[in-house]
Amino acid sequence: MTAQGTAGTPVPVAAPAAARRTVTAPGTGTPPVGDGLQPPDAASRERSAVPTINDTLWQQAQRLGAAVRRRPWWLQITLIYLAARFVSYCIFEAVSLHQGASPWGPAHPDYLHFVGIWDSTWYKGIFDNGYPQTIPRDAAGVAQQNPWAFFPLYPLLVRGLSAVTGLGWLVLAPTVSLLAGLGAALVIYRLFRRFASVATAMWGVVFFVTFPISPVLQVPYAEALSTLLLASALYLLVRQRYLWAVPVVLLMCLSRPAGVPFAAVVLVHLLLRLFRRKTEPVRRPELLRGMVLLLVSVLSAVAWPLIAWAATGEMKAYTDTETAWRGSSLVLIAPWFDTGRQLFGPVLGLVAPVILVLLFALFINSRAVRTIGTDLQLWCVAYFGYIIAVLQPQTSTFRMLLPLFPLALAAAVVSRSRAYRVTVVALFILLQIVWVTWLWAWAQLPGGGDYPP
Repeated sequence: MTAQGTAGTPVPVAAPAAARRTVTAPGTGTPPVGDGLQPPDAASRERSAVPTINDTLWQQAQRLGAAVRRRPWWLQITLIYLAARFVSYCIFEAVSLHQGASPWGPAHPDYLHFVGIWDSTWYKGIFDNGYPQTIPRDAAGVAQQNPWAFFPLYPLLVRGLSAVTGLGWLVLAPTVSLLAGLGAALVIYRLFRRFASVATAMWGVVFFVTFPISPVLQVPYAEALSTLLLASALYLLVRQRYLWAVPVVLLMCLSRPAGVPFAAVVLVHLLLRLFRRKTEPVRRPELLRGMVLLLVSVLSAVAWPLIAWAATGEMKAYTDTETAWRGSSLVLIAPWFDTGRQLFGPVLGLVAPVILVLLFALFINSRAVRTIGTDLQLWCVAYFGYIIAVLQPQTSTFRMLLPLFPLALAAAVVSRSRAYRVTVVALFILLQIVWVTWLWAWAQLPGGGDYPP
């Protein structure tokens, strides 16, 4: 109801008591606070308006993420990489607290001594003494484990830096690995950007630096340096900078045995360019530069076995040394079926390797993997085939999967959902804990021996 004011303005007039509507609390007959004019859930709304700890943390994380995204790409990658390596450092430290006495030292080693076990001691031996002039053999003439199985670039690089800086292996070796891993992450981002958006390429790098075996990027192993060189070689190949790739490929083949699959990729890359020359013209000088890269790749792939032959006088010095770890001569493909029978029985064991290859073939032809480009697909196929051909499957096989890093971009392409990507990272970190606890921490098996990382 309204009344007319002195200036003709309506003035509100209180409604009669009988006309008022009173809301009472159910079962009580008592009007709620505010005499029914305030909704019953207003108090809960007020409580919900107060930010919780989770809300505050999420807001702070969003602000931090926005601040990082405003930085140059190389600084973003550096921060992501260092954060990932800090997580791995914490895992190493936590696991080392439970490490008992091992062949490399007493129980509960500090971080630097804990990451300096396993194959790190072989690299340190090369750092200290170089390579033997003869292959050690038993009475039956079978080669024994020796440094010729380990490629020279990483330990000799650390030795050279040690001569300049005066630092010893204990500090310098993991530092070189850490920095080489950072270089690999930076190059991989530039490689991924040729096939994906900024956000997807960034997530591909996140997947790479948190991969379950990514802690190997900060230990005195050659993996970080080899990955840097491999990523650089693939980047130059994709950009068709063939002559620039020549020294990179040569160094790569002196860091880890990746020359054979890379040479295969270069060969198919050039054949595809010839096949497509009608739609994508290729000039003769460019083709000649590609042939130079192919020739260098082939020669580099066999360089280390030839060096071992020249230094020891034994033609099979390298291959005999490599097979000393498996206890048998080099046989192609068959070890996968042997291991299959040991793990799954006589029937399923023969089928398991075939299923593995078929699943990989389906995966490599999936929509997500096709987005990474023909050259990176070729590399993944060639390297996977190389592993199947020459590797004896064991626990170290997980570490051998690191060169398949282009698949990290395919994993990021699968879904743009933030929930999916964060879940993958969380799963990877959990599997880092499994890898370090199960394989890096030394524990002798009941029957002797151990599971190497």
